[in-house]
Amino acid sequence: MAENVLHVENVTMQFGGVIAVNSLTMDVNQGEIVALIGPNGAGKTTAFNVITAVYEPTNGKVAFYHKPMVENYPKGKMKKLYAGQNSSAYTQSISPTPDKITRLGIARTFQNIRLFKSLSVFENVLIAKHMRAKQNVFSATFGLNAKEEARMRAETIALLEEQDLMHLKDEIAGSLPYGLQRRLEIARALATRPKLLLLDEPAAGMNPQETEDLGAFITQIRDKYKLSILVIEHHMDLVMEVADRIYVLDFGKLIAQGTPSEVQDNPDVITAYLGVDEE
Repeated sequence: MAENVLHVENVTMQFGGVIAVNSLTMDVNQGEIVALIGPNGAGKTTAFNVITAVYEPTNGKVAFYHKPMVENYPKGKMKKLYAGQNSSAYTQSISPTPDKITRLGIARTFQNIRLFKSLSVFENVLIAKHMRAKQNVFSATFGLNAKEEARMRAETIALLEEQDLMHLKDEIAGSLPYGLQRRLEIARALATRPKLLLLDEPAAGMNPQETEDLGAFITQIRDKYKLSILVIEHHMDLVMEVADRIYVLDFGKLIAQGTPSEVQDNPDVITAYLGVDEE
């Protein structure tokens, strides 16, 4: 049985009186591509933000390779406001910053591309390489970083070659076509050497051919880098092509999970996406 990489347990994210994610439990195992889908406003990106410590959950726990990474419980004013479940199940607060999550081995892309658009393709990836740089204030002060800088530059060039972006290395990131910007953002995430990659709507804004190419690309990087991947996506053809398993959210609640064939025939999923006729 494949090792569990990510375990999201009873995660609730409540903003005031609004529950954006309601007691979500899900898993990603080693080598899997798992999709998190649902209509607009279902809470998918909120779940990503909890996993990557952009948001501190109101309640619940997230574990990475079986070790608690994020955890919280209702406290302060939220004790009275809390309208979710399992209010007494958790007793500790673990709230790392997003950079610490990245250092653990989790990288992500964003629904709205967040490149350094005025910098070159090469510089965008090199900056991400610095996250794992073996240097400190002492080495910087005395000019001892040359060897480390050379290593990072060599690794950046190698990654750009692997991702077929080397011919664009001196291009300004913001000038690239949309599909290439998406590919660059994924390459930058790979530069942090993740074990788990989170992709937030990677096919957004792509044409059908770019979307088809992206599906092959996601599978290739999973296999090449031995990654586990969690992806949010609205393009159902892409999801059905690449996902091993699917979780479906609607109004913050998990309404279905299973293989692509199981999920696409689920009546609750069909209702969530298509609605029901009023008599």
